[in-house]
Amino acid sequence: MPDPVKAAHYIQALCAARAEGNWEAVPEFVRKIRKHAPDRACLALTAEVEHSISTAAKQPGIASRPSTALTAKDLDVSNQLPKLLEVIENEAQFLEDKFQAQVCVGWLHWTVGEYSLAGVRLPSRLDLEQIQFDPTHKASEWTNVCALKAAYLKADCLVVGKQREEALRIFEAALPTLSAVPFGKATGKQLRYCSELFLTEFCMLQSQALRANERSLEDPNSLACFRSWADYWDAFGGSLGGHGFRGSVPRRRVWNEYFTALSTILELDLPYPTGHPKSIPAEESSARAHLRTELAKVETAYEALLLNETKFPRADEEREEVENFVKLTMRNWSLLCGRGWREDHLGPDGRQGISRRVLDVLYRAATKTYHSTTILRCLFLVHLSVAEFGLAFKAFDSYLDLVKHGKARVDKTGHLEGALDDDATVLETISQCILALCRYGGRDAAEKARDLGGELEDMMARLPQLKAGVSDGTTLPEIEETTSPLHPEVPPSTVALSWQAIGLSHAHWSRVTYDAVARTEIQGKAIRCLRKALTPELGRTRDVRSLFALGLLLAERRELSSAIELVKSALISNKSADGTGTPNHYHGPFWQQRSLISLWHLLALLLSARQDFSMAARACEGAFEQFKDPTVLFGTTTHPLFRSDHLNELEAADEKSQERRRGLVDDMDDAERESLLEIQVSQLMLVELLEGPEVAVNASDELLSLFSRLFGDVQASPNKSSALGAPAPPQAPKSSAGTFRSIKGSIFGGRSAKSHDTAKPSAGAGPGMNTTLESEKASVSTRPQTTQTTASIAPTIQVTGENGHAVQRRPSRRLSSARRARSESGKRNSLLKRDQSTGRRRAPSAGSYPPPATMADGEGFFAPGPHDAAQQRGDHGTTPSKRQPAASSFSRGQTLSHSNSVASQGSRSTVSSYPEITSDATYTITSPLPIIQFGAEHERKQRVALLIRVWLVVAGFYRRAEMFEDCRGAIAEAQKLVQGLEATEREAETISASSQSPGWAEKKSIDELWGDVWAELGYLSLAKGAPFDARSEFEAALTRFPDHPSAIVGLSNILLDLYSEKLLPLPTMPDLATVEDNFVCVSLQSSGSIPRITTPSQGLPSTPIGLGINPATTNSDPAAAAPAAVVTLVARNGGTKGPQADDDKTLPAAYKATSLPLIDRLAARDRANGLLSGLTKLGSSWDYPEAWFTLARAHEESGLLERAKEVLWWCVELEEGRGVREWRCLGHGGYVL
Repeated sequence: MPDPVKAAHYIQALCAARAEGNWEAVPEFVRKIRKHAPDRACLALTAEVEHSISTAAKQPGIASRPSTALTAKDLDVSNQLPKLLEVIENEAQFLEDKFQAQVCVGWLHWTVGEYSLAGVRLPSRLDLEQIQFDPTHKASEWTNVCALKAAYLKADCLVVGKQREEALRIFEAALPTLSAVPFGKATGKQLRYCSELFLTEFCMLQSQALRANERSLEDPNSLACFRSWADYWDAFGGSLGGHGFRGSVPRRRVWNEYFTALSTILELDLPYPTGHPKSIPAEESSARAHLRTELAKVETAYEALLLNETKFPRADEEREEVENFVKLTMRNWSLLCGRGWREDHLGPDGRQGISRRVLDVLYRAATKTYHSTTILRCLFLVHLSVAEFGLAFKAFDSYLDLVKHGKARVDKTGHLEGALDDDATVLETISQCILALCRYGGRDAAEKARDLGGELEDMMARLPQLKAGVSDGTTLPEIEETTSPLHPEVPPSTVALSWQAIGLSHAHWSRVTYDAVARTEIQGKAIRCLRKALTPELGRTRDVRSLFALGLLLAERRELSSAIELVKSALISNKSADGTGTPNHYHGPFWQQRSLISLWHLLALLLSARQDFSMAARACEGAFEQFKDPTVLFGTTTHPLFRSDHLNELEAADEKSQERRRGLVDDMDDAERESLLEIQVSQLMLVELLEGPEVAVNASDELLSLFSRLFGDVQASPNKSSALGAPAPPQAPKSSAGTFRSIKGSIFGGRSAKSHDTAKPSAGAGPGMNTTLESEKASVSTRPQTTQTTASIAPTIQVTGENGHAVQRRPSRRLSSARRARSESGKRNSLLKRDQSTGRRRAPSAGSYPPPATMADGEGFFAPGPHDAAQQRGDHGTTPSKRQPAASSFSRGQTLSHSNSVASQGSRSTVSSYPEITSDATYTITSPLPIIQFGAEHERKQRVALLIRVWLVVAGFYRRAEMFEDCRGAIAEAQKLVQGLEATEREAETISASSQSPGWAEKKSIDELWGDVWAELGYLSLAKGAPFDARSEFEAALTRFPDHPSAIVGLSNILLDLYSEKLLPLPTMPDLATVEDNFVCVSLQSSGSIPRITTPSQGLPSTPIGLGINPATTNSDPAAAAPAAVVTLVARNGGTKGPQADDDKTLPAAYKATSLPLIDRLAARDRANGLLSGLTKLGSSWDYPEAWFTLARAHEESGLLERAKEVLWWCVELEEGRGVREWRCLGHGGYVL
């Protein structure tokens, strides 16, 4: 007797049993349904056939067969199939039963291998829609299982027929069914099984189509299957490992395909696919932020499965999948942390956070590999990117050691090791390490880079496909057509990069080496290697890094014509390449223009060295004009200081408004911003040179404004509140009245603001300057402060014409300003030279000019190879804007010739000797080094150091404009910043290490910054006519930094003035006028009570012991008994060594002394000589003309006229090729961009 209640119960139980795969219980439920629900015959027969298929598939005999389908006899298809077709045809009431029966028929055909019939029998999506969208009925769980099974079976039949595109359409049509299923813990086993089967096949099929270019990732739904896969596992709390079903691919393989697809979108910069938006995080705003978040999620899931299922290998095993994952992760990292992605696209932690996450990935991957060179190489790069230089170079050392042993093993055994990097990768990695050492390291790093450069050169010479070139290094090694399997062919671009790295290692070593004689040879090697890197055969003729380094080397060797032609050709050839400013995925917008900023600056300094100052100024402007519009660089940022908070908040919330306000400088790193600031400084130097220091003072507010726009508000310390307080944004120094002036007001005003009263102390120094500077000055020198002294005057060089007479120059309208600048700064001791527009050029000649000596004081010094004799330069801040024509700066009979000089035997560089730079050559600007993400504290420190330099530059403008009070105020601002840095380092307990020598990526230590401040104060005192104050300040600078160039030059000039008695000692007794002005009534003792001091009958000696006249020989021959130094000094002063001189032997009373004792004067001269001799041997000052000029004076004062003449000729040669600024202001103090 049918019972409807029992019928419903058994129908529900049957559905649950099938959903859970409990096929043993199905026959009993089928019997009960036939008894209590005879109208559900279709459901009963379908369940019975499904039971027979599942049971037959699990039989041991069938399971042991190969992967062929069950036979028709096993399933009794001849009896079951007609019955199913009949019940399907008769079923009209229960649509779900009919749909399940249709799927069962198709499953039956597919199981026995009848794929064409299975494709025809399986239901279409329309049948499913009639069930799903019935508002009065909800599909059962088993119906959803049948829907997914039908789609999978139909697609598989199409794949067997090689109809992959049609199969993908079937999957896409059934994807909404899967999305509508509410997955959870209560989901049945069969539904989970069929869902995973469906998604696995769909994802793998989509991946195959993408690889075959049958489908594109630009399709908005290209990632729908992978996102559904991720959502499926999210519903169950995370992905499981292993295989989903028998014969399927591992689950991590699907995650790998997902990860690969997202990485391809990132690499090709394709539009972000928006299909299946359920997986897109709602909190992200931009498409790039969506892509970055999804990529991180998939990478984490795949990594967890990969590392969990991978065991640590034996020594002879490889883990190729782990290394492939690392390579793909590194490729994504290089793109995300490149210049094409902005910081706001990378999440709250930015590049730093992404790099830290990649480091964790690399270290976890290292636990599943054995001596992987790939992972060590990646660790080197990522550690370098987060400014962990110590760990980076340790990883590189381990990498290089493994590579050397591995390559030796391969060459010995003849068996290629797959886990070992190929030759091209090894060469590129070594080149990257050399560039990093040269760019961010000091002398020790430069020495290591030189050693690596030698190893790199030897490695290239041993490669089978590279034949050794000519021994002189002028030819490029040829590449063989056939290469060994053990040593695959190295791409020409890698060869060019290797030669570039070798050249840069030599160039940097030439700057820091103490071997002055070898410096010329080292520079010649660097030039030859850079030429090789620019050869057309290697396709890198327009490589900006090589062009810049080569041009800078030529400039330092004073080969100005060759350097100018090289830089001009590089700039002209790069104008036509991608000049529209279209954003590049790897380098960002205006990537070529940004890379040429340093080349424009180099061209400006080269032109200034040729005294073409107007074109030099135009070159500085060209660096900015190449961006077409100033808003491109600096955006449309408005100053919201005078707007309400409400308007500021509304504008900040407007994303489009923020994009309009952004400029390129907001996306630049600090190195690029510093390049822009250096160009602005050079522009102001040219303004000072052409228009005078007063005009430069008026324009110096642009420098401070540019710093504020580039670097913002530089805080003293992010988490520190000291008594000094946080340094405010750059402001004008205090005036003498103690109040701040307007930037465009009197602080940058005209000559009316000059301070001519040198006797009064600065009132605008501030409390910090009055306490710290004065206290340190008192600790260095015990001489009292006075103004009754004479400023030191540097010796001048007499310029003669062809007839041997002195060449007279007409005074210019700013001659007094030039002389004033020359006397008040060591940097203004430059030789006056001719204006290019009026002076005649000197033709190269092999005349009788004395060659530059390479020996001084018995030791060699640097004298480079030949240079263009027609080159001219501009004076560093002293050349007037208009000059009258002069016959010649030097005698034509003595043209500078180095044909007989030992130091000039290197190759002569000419324009024709350099590779031709063609406009159609491959433009290569890809940086081999990642962007370095310094910590907040390091970044702040470097910005503060840069601001200190800016304040000192401004102070120099004030000083040369004779605005002494404002100059001291600018120095006070710099001093406050140095104090803040020192206090911060002291709190961090690193003051002992960081203050003495700069660390990684630091230009100057704290002691060097103190030296700059004290040196500028010394020159200020010289300008005010207080040389003894200047001496104390120079001593303070050398106490902080013993090798400070300008402080040594300034102090040496004062010491030589003391020796030559141009600078007299301070009076110990005040004069009568001072006594009368400060008269105080005192009671004087009687003369009888004053004790009498008795002196020997022969008087007190005026010379020190051992240097005076021997009493035994006084009566015989006093002149012969006198020391040579005394005779020289007396003879030079026009005195005689006779009886009248003997009367001066007595030492006068202190208040009657009018000169220093001879021993003090000799000590002053010898100290100056020692300081200058040591300075000129340093790599930082070998081309410092002021130091050589003062050294020549020291030789002259010592009576060494031949040495003085040799040094003066070398000084002349240096001045001939000197720009308006030092060459070290380019390239962040080095050769690497």
